[in-house]
Amino acid sequence: MEPIITVRGLRKSYGEKTVLKDINLDIYPGKIIGYIGPNGAGKSTTVKILTGIIQEYDGEVKVFGKSLRENILEVKSKVGYIPELAELYDLLTPREYLLFIGKLYHLADDIIEERSRKMLDSFGLADNMDQRMDSFSKGMKQKVLITSGLLHNPSIVIMDEPLSGLDANAVILVKELLQALKQEGKTIFYCSHMMDVVEKVSDRIVLLNDGGIVADGTIDELRQNLSAGQAGNADTLEQIFSRLTSGGSQVQKADDLAAAMSDR
Repeated sequence: MEPIITVRGLRKSYGEKTVLKDINLDIYPGKIIGYIGPNGAGKSTTVKILTGIIQEYDGEVKVFGKSLRENILEVKSKVGYIPELAELYDLLTPREYLLFIGKLYHLADDIIEERSRKMLDSFGLADNMDQRMDSFSKGMKQKVLITSGLLHNPSIVIMDEPLSGLDANAVILVKELLQALKQEGKTIFYCSHMMDVVEKVSDRIVLLNDGGIVADGTIDELRQNLSAGQAGNADTLEQIFSRLTSGGSQVQKADDLAAAMSDR
């Protein structure tokens, strides 16, 4: 099977600061990739390159076997992007906004209407389709963003903290949705700080730190590699993340913080 996304020698700098350092990845269809790392590790920059938002970088990125640089519009037409924070045209209603998004992807009006209605109904927003979004909560806006990113039935879905602001039932729904999309053969590139969710949903986890990949594999492979190289048991992704990115125990750091507050 050929990879659906191929990244070779990807580098990106802002002035003298290099935020991505020779990233190499092969991502295969029908897989959920958990792409994680601390703030400033380069996750969002990677996402913006894959979605075509950032077009100046060094290295090679291929999607569907074609150069991303040379086929940017074709690739964008097959990729869905769900960011954490995005500026909605919140003077519009969800119906109006999704019609606008659907038109960008050259969808027919009846398809846009049917998909919008069904998807918003699943999120409990059917009664809000004609309500202006400036009155929406963050979670309600996030549900509209998720719908807009999936409206054109993309082959690749790139999610950057998609659960931000969602209530518990909506989080469960999105987690089930990820599995359903995977069963349809779609590829999910999932960025999040919610380690428990990443651990549960991902077929493969890529851990980024200081612009480079420091771990890549299934959760079981990450556990085995860490236990072979370091003392102690890393039972959860959260513990693996802490050891590889913070250089120590967060439990001890939390105790030190508490001690500092109470002058202990």
